[in-house]
Amino acid sequence: MTEPRKPSRISDEGVAEGFLPADGVLLFEDPATTSKIPDLDRPAFGKIAAKAHPGDTLTVSELFRLCRDLLDINAVRNWCQARGVALRVLSGPLSNVHDLAAGDATTAVIINVITAVGQLQRDIQNELTVEGITAAEAEGRSRCRPPALDGDRREDVRAAFHRCLYGVRDPARGRCGSGA
Repeated sequence: MTEPRKPSRISDEGVAEGFLPADGVLLFEDPATTSKIPDLDRPAFGKIAAKAHPGDTLTVSELFRLCRDLLDINAVRNWCQARGVALRVLSGPLSNVHDLAAGDATTAVIINVITAVGQLQRDIQNELTVEGITAAEAEGRSRCRPPALDGDRREDVRAAFHRCLYGVRDPARGRCGSGA
């Protein structure tokens, strides 16, 4: 008979105050916000991989918090299937599927359709962003925040900065001068 694994808590940030996980439940957090790093390559997923055992369930608040696109979702599903780990989400359109890593055809179709719609939504949002930027630039508007200083004042500040940078001091003030 094997001893049960002792629970370890990787992080409890973002967990509701007073929430105590059940015995054996591990909490993981990934503060990364980029979609440039595939899910399986993220440091937090490495921690999950080190702790996961066959028969465990990987539960996430919503699928798109774990996976960024259809490729990532399929990669995570394949990872779970290869290790005998169930995949469950708590909210969103796939929350009623008991195990998203199940290998049956129905689960695969449901996941592919819903994630394809989610990917379409992301693609449309990206297209609209590009269109908005293009339209703003065509109208002469910048993507950047408007300057806090008008042209003359901005040049005065730049000149004062360069004087300070190159060691020119205002003898009357004993410090870098404003040029006035």
